[in-house]
Amino acid sequence: MAETRAQLFAMEKETIAPIPVGQRHGRPRELVAIWFGMNMTPLTVVTGATATTLLGLPLGWSVLAILIGHGVGGIGMALHAAQGPRMGVPQMLQARGQFGSYGAAIIVLIATVMFIGYFSSNLVVASDSLTAVLPGASGNLMLILCTLFSLVVSVFGYTLVRAVTAWSSYVVGALVLISFIALAVGGDITQYLGKGEFSLTGFFAMVAIGVVWQLTYAPYVSDYSRYMPRDTGTRGAFWGSYTGCVLSSILLMVLGAVVGLAVDNADTMAGLGGLLGPVLAAIVLFGFALAASAGNSVNVYCSCLCLLTLIETFRRGWRPMMRARLIATLALHVVGLTIAFAAATSFASSYFNFLSILLYLLIPWSAVNLVDYYLIRRADYAIDDFFAPDGGRYGRWNPGAMIVFVVGVLVQVPFMSTTIFVGPVAAAMDGLDIAWLVGFAVSAGLYILLARVWPRLVRIAPSAPDPLLEAGQG
Repeated sequence: MAETRAQLFAMEKETIAPIPVGQRHGRPRELVAIWFGMNMTPLTVVTGATATTLLGLPLGWSVLAILIGHGVGGIGMALHAAQGPRMGVPQMLQARGQFGSYGAAIIVLIATVMFIGYFSSNLVVASDSLTAVLPGASGNLMLILCTLFSLVVSVFGYTLVRAVTAWSSYVVGALVLISFIALAVGGDITQYLGKGEFSLTGFFAMVAIGVVWQLTYAPYVSDYSRYMPRDTGTRGAFWGSYTGCVLSSILLMVLGAVVGLAVDNADTMAGLGGLLGPVLAAIVLFGFALAASAGNSVNVYCSCLCLLTLIETFRRGWRPMMRARLIATLALHVVGLTIAFAAATSFASSYFNFLSILLYLLIPWSAVNLVDYYLIRRADYAIDDFFAPDGGRYGRWNPGAMIVFVVGVLVQVPFMSTTIFVGPVAAAMDGLDIAWLVGFAVSAGLYILLARVWPRLVRIAPSAPDPLLEAGQG
């Protein structure tokens, strides 16, 4: 539904508590706009350029890798989004149902670091976009201005963050379409289309980047679907999130791959500006910078929910309200800006390693969450127990989930391939990185096995029927 001005600029009072039924609103198609707009940033273009610059792939293979990576990763992301309408709580709070209250704190901490990392990355590329338009401008000043824009939006909370992100999808979507047309009719880009050389290592690396791009939304994608009516259903939340996030990711990463062919290892956004010409470049890059700042309000909003969840874990009985959210929001902006100042000089290599490490950590958590939600407990959780001082029926620790998480990370080590570490199996395969495949398969399989043979270890009550065993007997 369309919000009035008063609703848009009303300060959100809810934080991590379940959203009351009377405050539920929205439709699945609104999720399309939110997640389509979320990817309308320079960071998505820069990431797409990785295919043809750092990985050296031809355009055709780059596009195929982008399609596969986002198509597959988007399924996992959207399955997490589908949990929001039923649960009504942030995704990271719901992790207590799988890992226990203290066990989930580890996952929440990882997610918080991830959100801050994305915030800082967005700041760097937004600043690069603005300095490409305004060559004499100070990069640090642009970082500060982009931070202030995000701060103004995020302090109001969910409604304004959602609206601004959706608006940016229309504006930047039009600019991206214009950019494609300009590159196609300009003629100069055609001379670069034959560049690049296929390698299995590079292809799978780009597929992995697409998967991790989608899965990095998993820890907070239901933070937005949680406001939707409970009867919206799994299907609406799934397809709304999947369609918006996957389509926009593919669109902008393909644009980045095309630009990467022409600019080699030069700055991607500056290279895009050079290809478009001065007038169109100024409009497009400025629009991208605003979209990145708007998208950063999403990162801060969700990292704020994670931070409040983390604090509440060890301050049981405390219910964070608007004041706590505002303080956390300001603190996170300061931390993210500080990191951006430090990371601006070595962004490309730092960012690539950041994505890889996130993937290795997120894969086991995602596997445990999806298996537990859809196969083990069948979405049957006691929400009040998430806030119980002792963790309620889920306890402070879920030993089985923690074992799976640790094993899921360790089993990936021999298959890892980054610029700072290459595992022995990956080295034997010329750097081919399939760690994410191994990690997900082992984590999911091990958790299912524990639920079958030792349900107490994953805190399935003895009196409760084991759905996996029931399915096998049926």
